[in-house]
Amino acid sequence: MERNTVTLFETIVTLLENKKYATLRDILSTMNPVDIAGVFEDIQDEKTAILFRLLPKELAAEAFVEMDDDTQELLIHGFSDTELKEVIDELYVDDAVDIIEEMPANVVKRILRQTDPDVRKQINEILKYPEDSAGSIMTTEFVKLRPKMTAEEAIKRIRRTGIDKETIYTCYVSDEHSTLIGIITIKSLLLAEDDDIIENIMETNVISVNTLDDQENVVQVFNKYNFLAVPVVDKENRLVGIVTVDDAIDVMEEEATEDIQKVAAITPTTDKPYDKVTVIETYLSRIPWLLILMISATFTGMIINGFEKKLDACLALAAFIPMLMGTGGNSGSQSSVTIIRSLSLGEIEFKDIFKVIFKECRVSLLCGVTLAVANFIKMTLIDEMLLNTEGVDWQVALVVSLTLVVTVFFAKFVGCSLPMLIKKLGFDPAVVASPFITTIMDALSLTVYFVIATAVLNI
Repeated sequence: MERNTVTLFETIVTLLENKKYATLRDILSTMNPVDIAGVFEDIQDEKTAILFRLLPKELAAEAFVEMDDDTQELLIHGFSDTELKEVIDELYVDDAVDIIEEMPANVVKRILRQTDPDVRKQINEILKYPEDSAGSIMTTEFVKLRPKMTAEEAIKRIRRTGIDKETIYTCYVSDEHSTLIGIITIKSLLLAEDDDIIENIMETNVISVNTLDDQENVVQVFNKYNFLAVPVVDKENRLVGIVTVDDAIDVMEEEATEDIQKVAAITPTTDKPYDKVTVIETYLSRIPWLLILMISATFTGMIINGFEKKLDACLALAAFIPMLMGTGGNSGSQSSVTIIRSLSLGEIEFKDIFKVIFKECRVSLLCGVTLAVANFIKMTLIDEMLLNTEGVDWQVALVVSLTLVVTVFFAKFVGCSLPMLIKKLGFDPAVVASPFITTIMDALSLTVYFVIATAVLNI
């Protein structure tokens, strides 16, 4: 597949250089808009505008939506006002909003100047909603029906207005005040009798989201009910838009990327692909967290210094510090990642915190005891008897094994409870995932280690 893509790209570039525009038009017309966008992103020079003009109007708009921000901006600068208006007119309102949000101010002004007044009003209505809310990702282009319509009248309305709508598979029924009262699918309309009244055959148990709901909540609705579209209502339950499944998928990708970056202690600062992010942008997104984690890790050194005399009395203890710290961090990360995922999917809430802690504590005891037994056998049979490691005896093995049990217990406890507490306080629990849990457990495992060693070895 990759070889075919490269060959196709080289063919397009060659035809473009040789000005074989008719052949180019024929090739591009058979391609998927996403693949066309990929070709434009690879070319990105003055010839891009020429290539774009070869596309049929509708296909050009579909490909334009799929392009990255840099390519879109390059094309807009190369468009005449007439060409820009033609592209904007072919876009759905939510796609136009997405483009406007990523463009510089001067480009935004030019786009809005070429937009019809009605469309401009719809765009401004969507832009007024908070970022990452349901209102900010919805579209206002949907099929609206009246409850007293017959099935025949509804189908005629869909035929007349559906061409400009983002989806017609689900239609929304509202009264004269735009209050959402039901939904009906195109399948139901086609199978109904011509004189069937909409209010008698529509679904009245409507699941909707509010304009101010977080976009992650919208995604959860799609995941739970497998919808193709979800209606968006305001505080008075008036229908103002819909969110379609393609927009929900974009949100899923965006939120997953953001959570992965936070889990890895990277500040989410850009939606650009990796190869489009500059060295400085990458540096700025990483260095703050590295500095914070470096400073917090100094507590580990302070703990070791505080127990320096204990280490001098039993040097063998030092050899097991990395293993204990690593086990604590890994155990905490396992719990935190699991809990963060469950929180994001709505599987658990803060009210479940005691149930979660009880479960994780039982898991921690099973894991801790298993690790302790395996470690004790390994240290006594291999380190003490087989390798004759200096300073390692059954007492040191007991210290390390007991530390494992306690460390894993505390790690699971911190790993499951901290994200839920952070979520309750209104912050993103992803920021307390792997790096911070690991740092906390490094300090905690060392403290537990030396306390147990002091008690068991009398040092």
